[in-house]
Amino acid sequence: MAATLSLSNVSRVFGDTRAVDQVTLDIAPGQFVGVIGRSGAGKSTMLRLINRLIDPSEGSISFDGSEITTLKGKSLRAWRRDCAMIFQQFNLVDRLDVLTNVLIGRLAEHGFLSSMAMRFTDAERTMALQALDRLDLVPQALQRAGTLSGGQQQRVAIAKALVQQPKIMLADEPIASLDPANATLVMDGLKQINTEDGLTVLVNLHTLDTARAYCDRIIAMRAGRVFFDGTAAQLTDDVVRDIYGTEGLRDFNEAVTSTQRIAVPA
Repeated sequence: MAATLSLSNVSRVFGDTRAVDQVTLDIAPGQFVGVIGRSGAGKSTMLRLINRLIDPSEGSISFDGSEITTLKGKSLRAWRRDCAMIFQQFNLVDRLDVLTNVLIGRLAEHGFLSSMAMRFTDAERTMALQALDRLDLVPQALQRAGTLSGGQQQRVAIAKALVQQPKIMLADEPIASLDPANATLVMDGLKQINTEDGLTVLVNLHTLDTARAYCDRIIAMRAGRVFFDGTAAQLTDDVVRDIYGTEGLRDFNEAVTSTQRIAVPA
C-alpha cells in the first residue's frame, strides 16, 4: 500500500552553512515531484537526507508513519532498498554486462556469501529483463555497460533501481549530463514508472521546461529552504525570477540556451 513521505523541520548543517534549513514537506503517494533551484540551493542534500546517505542535523523524516532518521543496520539497508536512488553519475560497473548491473539492484535481498558470488535466481533474471524491456534496453542486455551511451546507462540505472521493488524513487539530476534526446527518454521512463506503478518519484532538475512538462508538483528551493511549492501552472515567470534572482536567472537561461532544451512530451 502506498504511503506518505514526511519531512518535519529537517535541517542539515555543514560548518557555518545550512545546506537544508527547516524543511517541512508531505509527499503524497504516487506524486511525480520536481525539485528545482539554483546550484547550492539544497536540492541534492535534501534527497540524500531522505535516502539516509547523510543524517539530518535537526528534524525528522518519516515514511508510512515509521521514523527514518533513527534507522540503523539492517533496517537502514531495507530503507535504502525501499527508497531507490538514481544518481547523475549512473553508478554502474563498466566492465560488467547490462543485465548483471541491473541484477546488482537485488543484492539487498541476498545473504553475504550469495552477494559476494553474485548468485541470482532465474526469477530475478526474469525480473531484470522485464525492467530492461520497459526501458527499451533488452537488446543491450549482454553488452558491457561501459560501452553504452550516457542516456542508455542512465536507463540501466533506472532498471537497476526498479528491480529493488522500491516504494519511492529519488533521482538526483538524472539528465544533467545528457543530450536532449536521451534526456527525454530518461524522463519518459521515470514518468512511465510513476504512472503505471503508482510509484512516488522525486527528481532534482536543472531545467524549468522539464519540470513543467513532467511534474505534478514542483518544489523550488532557495538557500536551503522551500521557496515555492505548487503546480506547473502556478510557477509563473515572476515566481521563477524570485526563485533564481536576476543574476541566477540570467545564468540559468544562458545555460539552457547553450545546451538545447529537452523535448516536451505531447
